[in-house]
Amino acid sequence: MKVWAAGITAGTVALLVGGALAVAATQNTTTLAPGLRIAGTDVSGMTREQALAAVGSRAATPPQVTVTAGKNTWTLGAEKLGWHADAQTSVDAALKITQERGVLEKLQGMIGQAPTQDIPLTAAVDPAKARATLTTLTAGLNTAPRNASVYFDKVSKRYAVKADAPGLSADVTGAVNTYVATPSLTSLKVALKATPAKLTAATLKTYVDQGNAIARPFTVTLSGTARKGGLTALQVADLYWVRDSGIEPDEKTLKAAFGRLTDAIDQPALNARYVLQGGKLVKAKEKAGLVTDRAAAYALFRKAVLDPAVKTVVFPSKADQPTLTIDRLPAADKLQLIAVGKSTYYGSSAARRTNVANAAAKINGAVVPSGEVFSFLNSLGGIDASNGFVGGLIISGGRTVDGLGGGVCQVSTTVFRALYQAGLPVIERNQHSYRVGYYEPQVGFEAAVYDPGLDLRLKNDTTAPILIKANNDNARSTLTVEVWGVKPQRTVTVSPAVITSRVPHPAPKYVVNTALRPGVVRQVDWASDGYSLYITRTIKDASGVRTDKVSTVYKAWQAVYETGPRS
Repeated sequence: MKVWAAGITAGTVALLVGGALAVAATQNTTTLAPGLRIAGTDVSGMTREQALAAVGSRAATPPQVTVTAGKNTWTLGAEKLGWHADAQTSVDAALKITQERGVLEKLQGMIGQAPTQDIPLTAAVDPAKARATLTTLTAGLNTAPRNASVYFDKVSKRYAVKADAPGLSADVTGAVNTYVATPSLTSLKVALKATPAKLTAATLKTYVDQGNAIARPFTVTLSGTARKGGLTALQVADLYWVRDSGIEPDEKTLKAAFGRLTDAIDQPALNARYVLQGGKLVKAKEKAGLVTDRAAAYALFRKAVLDPAVKTVVFPSKADQPTLTIDRLPAADKLQLIAVGKSTYYGSSAARRTNVANAAAKINGAVVPSGEVFSFLNSLGGIDASNGFVGGLIISGGRTVDGLGGGVCQVSTTVFRALYQAGLPVIERNQHSYRVGYYEPQVGFEAAVYDPGLDLRLKNDTTAPILIKANNDNARSTLTVEVWGVKPQRTVTVSPAVITSRVPHPAPKYVVNTALRPGVVRQVDWASDGYSLYITRTIKDASGVRTDKVSTVYKAWQAVYETGPRS
């Protein structure tokens, strides 16, 4: 029996082998080969869908991944980086193994002798989730590069460059690509890349050197005269900006500087006027002048002052003819008093009194032709030390501070009162920032001037020239301004101020001044309530009655005290 069985078995095997070879050569199986396992799960004989269902239900344990970026380290579960088990890839690998098995391997499977092969459960990474997690982790490590910048060194009085600095940028994209390519990683490095500044110090140094070369003393002369004017190196440096893109002219300051230079070198025509001789006013003949041909000179100035190779330039000149000749000037004894303006300045400092007296003397005798505009600053000749003015308290930058020409507004205010009372149309009038005691009790009836920028201008609408007389009485602290001419046939009435609102002044402010001794307190600004008000002028003449207004809004002003440091 055994011999027969063995014989049958051997013969059968031979037949099976022959038959299997024929079958295997033509068979295209759709099931997984015997002996195949995926992560320990037997998938033998399963279709692809059956294997996916069997393997996909297994819970894969995500590994821990250590992420490093510079000196920073984080350890987290791989699932937070988008890691997940990939049953599909493992099943596809099993199918490939099945399809690549040879005839002998298939025969072994058919007789139950197939070798066992365990395919690991592969993993994949969701790039979007990995990117989001890594971006969050490294967000605080990113720093923007700092561009180089230009600044003006107040100590050296020269332009200088503040150096650039590179930034840092976490290379999240590179780390994501690495992890997607190798999901089995348990350590992942995020590189920190330096990001250079767009604007470097080397680039700006060229512009800074150019800017420093331009900042040099600059002189102008007027053709046909010996008159000169000039700008210091610092004044020239104020005429342009050193920008990231190069030298940028400051058109506003260029025009202002040009105006100051022409004011300094021009010799304007002198109109016929009155001068005091032997205690009497007599006529003085007009005189032609020579002034800058501004249309031609400005382009020349602008180009030259921004060229470091040019240190002096000659402005072209043109004749300036007087607008009032002696034959049109009325005899002094035929002039009539048209209006009077008055003010007092009790309690003024010695410096303020000096400026009041100086400004009054320069305004005294000013003549305004019929139809022309009186300019206080033009008649004054500028508020600077060369014109006789000294330091005194002025209002500047929201504070009462020491400045050149404090007290000039006493004169401009008094002139305004006289010309306004005379009925002259107002072209420009500016107010003070706060209510000033020197101009009381005529609150709001005042005019502020500042050189440059704030002028007092009124038009002579009478039929003849007008003469302005200023009489300053320092002993009595009084100033009187008179307007003389051919008196127009009109009456002028100026009403007292009508106050429409009042705002209480704020609490005082205390500022430490290290130059004072400990415990010393010094008041440097004074409190004043804020007001809104207006003054009405009524003019009656042959054409009827008309009115106009001068409106004023005073700020509520804060008292300021300087104190010595604490001991």
